[in-house]
Amino acid sequence: MTAQYIIHLGREAITLALLISAPMLAFGLAIGLAVAILQAVTQVQEMTLTFIPKILAVVLALVLFMPWMLRILVDFTTDLLTNLQNLGP
Repeated sequence: MTAQYIIHLGREAITLALLISAPMLAFGLAIGLAVAILQAVTQVQEMTLTFIPKILAVVLALVLFMPWMLRILVDFTTDLLTNLQNLGP
C-alpha cells in the first residue's frame, strides 16, 4: 500500500462524503432561505418556523436521493474491497 494510494483513497472518500451530503444540504439551504425571506416580509420572528421546514426538507431529500446515495456508496465500497486484495505484499 503506497502513500499515493492512501492519499488518493482519502481524497476520494472526502469527495464522496461531500457528494453524498450535497442534496440534503441544498434542500435545507433552499428551504431555510425561503423561510427567512418569508419571515422578513411578514416580520414574524419565530425560531420553530425555520427549524421544522428544514428538517422536513432534509428528510424529503434523504428519501428522494437514498437509492442514488446507496448505489454510490456500494460502488465505492466494492471498488475499495476489490483493490484491497491487490495491495498485499
